[in-house]
Amino acid sequence: MEEITPMISTEIGKYLKQNRITLTEFGHIIDLNVGTVSGIVSGNRSISVNQLDRITAGMGLTPDHFYECYIEECIMESPLNWRKISPFLYRCVELGRLDCIKRVVSLLLDTSVYIPLLFEMAEDLFPKGYPDAAAYLYESVAESERKQHSERLAVCQYRLFSLRIGKDQAHNLQTAVRFEPFVDRLDEIDQLDALKDLANLYRSLSMWDKVYKFSCQMYKLGQIQYDLVHNSKRKIKLEKKLSGPLFVYIAYAELMCAHACDANGDHEQAFEHIRGYTDLSWVKETDSDTLHWLGQFQQWSKINTYVNRLMSGDISVLSDYVEHILGEKHIFAELLNVVEVANRYDIDIDHILQRFEPQIAAYRDSEHTNTLTEQQVILEENVRFWYKLAKYNLNRGRYSYGFKCLIDAFEQAITLKHALLIANCVGLFERFKAYAEPGILARYNMWERNDRKDGFSICSD
Repeated sequence: MEEITPMISTEIGKYLKQNRITLTEFGHIIDLNVGTVSGIVSGNRSISVNQLDRITAGMGLTPDHFYECYIEECIMESPLNWRKISPFLYRCVELGRLDCIKRVVSLLLDTSVYIPLLFEMAEDLFPKGYPDAAAYLYESVAESERKQHSERLAVCQYRLFSLRIGKDQAHNLQTAVRFEPFVDRLDEIDQLDALKDLANLYRSLSMWDKVYKFSCQMYKLGQIQYDLVHNSKRKIKLEKKLSGPLFVYIAYAELMCAHACDANGDHEQAFEHIRGYTDLSWVKETDSDTLHWLGQFQQWSKINTYVNRLMSGDISVLSDYVEHILGEKHIFAELLNVVEVANRYDIDIDHILQRFEPQIAAYRDSEHTNTLTEQQVILEENVRFWYKLAKYNLNRGRYSYGFKCLIDAFEQAITLKHALLIANCVGLFERFKAYAEPGILARYNMWERNDRKDGFSICSD
């Protein structure tokens, strides 16, 4: 029989004596038989976390009241037993006791048999919305396997990448760079989602060469998997579920490559990639999810064909583009393209901006409920829009509104810690600084000082 040292049993016995409650009465209160209660109080019986929770509830205490004592008396002083430890760890997760989780896990890491069990627990917690506990378990497993080239290590790094992404773009860049070496160690299905996530993140950082690189990898891997599933003699069935239909990864890779080429000024190559996701007649699936995505890519191809022609200098399609986006629910990225074209080719778009004034005002105050990777792109587009709108107005001598847009862009860029956008804002401000009102100048100087204090080196591109 495992013995439990006096602390917990003594406290229970003291409570029963002070409140004149018999073992039988207490057993009825907490729904345990009297023999179990007697064994726990006498210190002659092992206690489970479920029993401990019942006891603390019966005593009017919080469930985790004795958890530190439980670790010392029932885990550290006994042979390690996963069947006993696992329920305790899950309970600590539910109650937010990360400190207790760390103490217990540190006891397990020296024994290799517990590494897969801790990994499985992290995989169980990850989709259930326990990021802190899952992250700690992934970190612990990754540290234990850092010298190995296992798929489990790669999955840990992928999960940590997903968990660490936030609004701080400088931190996001470090997170992406740290994860990159592990992508190829994932199985093919996880690789597809990981490549998509990396491409999206680098898109939000305006690092277009990286976007192109990982999108090309996603395209090749997606084609291989699609051929294995649909076109090979021995058709395979995917062992894991992707976050979307398999063909989407191939088409989305083309879309992202097109974005990267357009951003780098290679509009001819961008158009080739647009054609790649315009014709999706090769797609064999016919389910409703596939039909939805086929419609989505058809819409994107129309919009991005307009954008490609505009960026190439074909201004004749601007009015058609504007009419086309009128029916769109989310038009902010499209308006960004309009302002970009206006700045690039010195076009007056006041009449277009007036048409979309309500949407622009609404977007300024809107809250985004997208996934984190989508949020990164939206937040980055938001900064670029106000920056380019500032440039448009400042170039036309509308200094008051231009500086208002520029300060908005600058503040958001600093919040995101997006070095390139910060540099762009500073460069534009310095160019028109002589026209800034004292209040705007003071606000700019305050943000610039804070930016320098945070460790950014400001230089315009």
